[in-house]
Amino acid sequence: MIASIATGRFMDLAMLFVIVLWHELGHLVAALRFGWTLREVKLLPFGGVVEVEEAGTLPVREEVWVALAGPMQNLILSGACWLLGQAGVVDSGWAEGFIRANLLIGAFNLLPVLPLDGGRMLQAWISLFAPYHRTLLWSARISLLFSASIVLASVYPLLTGGLIQLNLLIVGSFLCASNWTYMRNVPFVFLRFLVHRNQRSEHRVNLGALSRPIVIAEDRPLIHIIRLFMKEQYHLVYVMNKGKIARVVPEKTIIEGFLGRLTSGNADFRLFM
Repeated sequence: MIASIATGRFMDLAMLFVIVLWHELGHLVAALRFGWTLREVKLLPFGGVVEVEEAGTLPVREEVWVALAGPMQNLILSGACWLLGQAGVVDSGWAEGFIRANLLIGAFNLLPVLPLDGGRMLQAWISLFAPYHRTLLWSARISLLFSASIVLASVYPLLTGGLIQLNLLIVGSFLCASNWTYMRNVPFVFLRFLVHRNQRSEHRVNLGALSRPIVIAEDRPLIHIIRLFMKEQYHLVYVMNKGKIARVVPEKTIIEGFLGRLTSGNADFRLFM
C-alpha cells in the first residue's frame, strides 16, 4: 500500500481490494446460506480464502456452489460496470480496466490450484471417485504442479529476451509454498476429517443412509481401512477370514478404535503420508 501511494497507483490498489472483497463476500454469503461454521476469511491479492470448521465433511454439492460463488461475483461486477459504462455513468476507460481486472481475478481463481476456487472444486470432484486420503494427496500434488508451472511461466520471457513477470512470480511462489505446506499437513487435515466425520456419520445413520461396503482381510491394520474411507459415502467394513465374513463393523467403531490408539500412542501417524 505504501508503494502504491509512492508510485501513484493507490486507486488501482483500492479497486483491486474492492474486487477481492466482493469476490470473497460471494463465498461468505453462500457458505452462510448452507449453514457452514466459518473460522476466518483471508484476503489475498488474487482472491481470498474462507476457512470453515467442517472442512472435509461438507457435501460436494455445497462445496462446488460456494467455490463458484466467488467468480460469479466477478461476472456480476463486470456486467454491472459494462452497463454503467454504456450509459455514460462511469468513464469508459476506467470501466474497461475494472472489467479486465474482474475477469482476470475470476479466471485466475478457477485454476486447479489450492487454495483457489478451481483447486477446491477439483478436490471436491476427485473425492467423488477416490478415497478421501488419496483425494488430499492428489489435489496437493496437482496444485504443486500447476503452481510450479506458474513460476516457470513468469520466468519464461527471460529466455526470449523479455522481462520477468514479477507479479506472476510472486503469486506462483506463494502458491508453491502454500501447497508444499499443505501436502506436509495432509495427515493433520485427514485427522480433522476423521474427527468431524464421526459426528456426521451419526447424523447420517439417524436419517437413514445407504452404505458402501469395504472388504478387507482380518490381519490388515486399522490405518489401511481408514485410508479407504470416501467422503460422500457411509461404510460398513466386512472383515474377512479365510474367504468368509468374520464380522461386520460400522465405520464409527473403526474411527473410534483408531483415534483411541492414536491417543495412546499405539498408531503410527506417519502412515497417513
